[in-house]
Amino acid sequence: MDIIDTHCHVIAEDRGRYPRAPIGGKTSTWAASRPVTAEGMVAGMDESGIQQSVLVQATTAYGYDNSYVLDSRAASPDRFIAVGTFDPLAPDAPARLASAIAEQGLAGVRLFTSGSTVPTQGEWFAAPESYKFWRAAGELGVTVCLQMRLGPATRQLVDVLERFPTVRVLLDHFGYPDIADSPARAGKEVAELATHPGLHLKLTHRSLEPLHAVGEEAIEFLSPVVESFGAERIAWGSNCPAAEQSLTELVELARAVLAPLPPAAQEQIFAGTARRLYPSLGGYGS
Repeated sequence: MDIIDTHCHVIAEDRGRYPRAPIGGKTSTWAASRPVTAEGMVAGMDESGIQQSVLVQATTAYGYDNSYVLDSRAASPDRFIAVGTFDPLAPDAPARLASAIAEQGLAGVRLFTSGSTVPTQGEWFAAPESYKFWRAAGELGVTVCLQMRLGPATRQLVDVLERFPTVRVLLDHFGYPDIADSPARAGKEVAELATHPGLHLKLTHRSLEPLHAVGEEAIEFLSPVVESFGAERIAWGSNCPAAEQSLTELVELARAVLAPLPPAAQEQIFAGTARRLYPSLGGYGS
């Protein structure tokens, strides 16, 4: 099966060339304790059967300095594309976005509004000052990864999706739905967002682990989400090495949870959606 990892992070050994500047003021635990270099990521991909990966900027290590993901992509263009962290509130955001895509080589950008080093959910991604960025992203056809938590900022997300319906938004980690408490309720809450055609979902271990833990109840979450969004709007990502498991284990986790879905749906989640969101990945085998 064609497998693309839409969410993995790389950390350089050379701190002089790639200094740490984490958002939130401190490096995340995983980036400090189990970093993986670009070379190490390729080795893991080979072992696990992953053809290509989307290197998502390790925001909790490098902040807005996307140098390492860009250099890693340049060194292995057949295996990697790069998504960099971006500031949509910058006065010159539209021009900077155009330059980041056309000149620097980013395939997409990421807005980091909440995470391990930023525990309070930010609402700034939907502020009026961000509108020029969102408009430019739609005009340029740029996929915007959004790291946020549903619930605290769902209203802001919906506002963006309604104002800018042509923008492709890829919601990191499904927005951290509370699957453990009630798979059915969490699935219904996520499914309700499918009315916004620009919204896509990134399925990582953050949701796969609780889905695996609830066993047969996982289908109560998966069924409404897949039926409403379609597998064509869901993409798998490992979240390696923020996830403690190896890439091989993370692939197997995804296979196990998604096993009840038809093979055609699994193919979309493992690769088809990624290739549409990021055309620079090319076609299978290219």
